[in-house]
Amino acid sequence: MTHRVAIVGGGASGLASIKCCLDEGLEPVCFESSNDIGGLWRFKENPEPDRASIYFSVIINSSKEMMCLSDSPIHAHFPNYMHNSLIDVLLFFSILLAKLNTKVLQVKQKSDFSHSGEWVVETEQGCGHHCYLNMPLHDFPGIETFQGKYFHSRDYKTPEEWRNKKVIVIGIGNSGAEIGVELSRVTKQVYLSTRRGAWILNRLGDNGIPIDLELMLLHFVWLFLKFRIMRFMVEN
Repeated sequence: MTHRVAIVGGGASGLASIKCCLDEGLEPVCFESSNDIGGLWRFKENPEPDRASIYFSVIINSSKEMMCLSDSPIHAHFPNYMHNSLIDVLLFFSILLAKLNTKVLQVKQKSDFSHSGEWVVETEQGCGHHCYLNMPLHDFPGIETFQGKYFHSRDYKTPEEWRNKKVIVIGIGNSGAEIGVELSRVTKQVYLSTRRGAWILNRLGDNGIPIDLELMLLHFVWLFLKFRIMRFMVEN
């Protein structure tokens, strides 16, 4: 008997879960509240209100070497860090296994759970995942009289609206840094504001190896050396 597995959400984690279930001979059913899979990787020029959204130029933070499926390597001619529009190469196996526009309301054990081990998934059609924007406007005295425009990065899509204008980007996370760089090509001046300093790393190392892969290898080397050092200290 094949076991059915409910997966809530068709974003990156949900799609990886589908793949793992298929590898183990399980029957996954993915419930996705929006009308498409891909989660934050899926660009929409006009996103639904209160739904998480990305800008057009978003580059996926993980390299293709780190994010590819174990038995489906991404094409060699694709860039190490892919544009969000290339996400379809990772989704081909999952679209038929997803129930779109389906929100999971609750998951509970069946009355005979002690014998069957089964769960009941209660769903609702036509609902979406909501995000809550972090805009602490109270930290900016005088914002109510500001004559310019201010908004969350969720509402940023392309730089053309800001051509030849002065812009300040607050925050030096992935979104803030990428948006700041993109705006610098068309604006009169861009300021990038951050509460503390930050290390800025290239996506690729000196030898062309993706930095996330390089850091992972260094991490394993450090764990190996730490184990050898500890063993040496204990034995001596």
